[in-house]
Amino acid sequence: MLNSFEKSINLGLGLLVYSREKIEELVEELVSKGEVAKKDARQFAVELVQRGEEQREELKKLIQSEVTKALENVNIAQKDDIVTKDEIREIVKEQIQLALKEQGFSQNGDAK
Repeated sequence: MLNSFEKSINLGLGLLVYSREKIEELVEELVSKGEVAKKDARQFAVELVQRGEEQREELKKLIQSEVTKALENVNIAQKDDIVTKDEIREIVKEQIQLALKEQGFSQNGDAK
């Protein structure tokens, strides 16, 4: 009983790293040992591959979430926080125009 339980746990964890070919080899081995009926082998392999893909996706989401949390805890600029050269040029242009306007100059540089 414990051996089967350990195999199930290891199988579940192993699905993350097993390729489709490895899973099919594993199922064939289980069939040869009589642990899985031959008629159920293909469906069992499909289910294992699907479960592995689901676990990979869950792991990917978990890693993305944890990385995002870690980046939020450190003072690193995010992509949305970075100002481009064009945005800087526009800001400087607006500030120069505002300063000139406050000094009494028109758009073309003439004093009013």
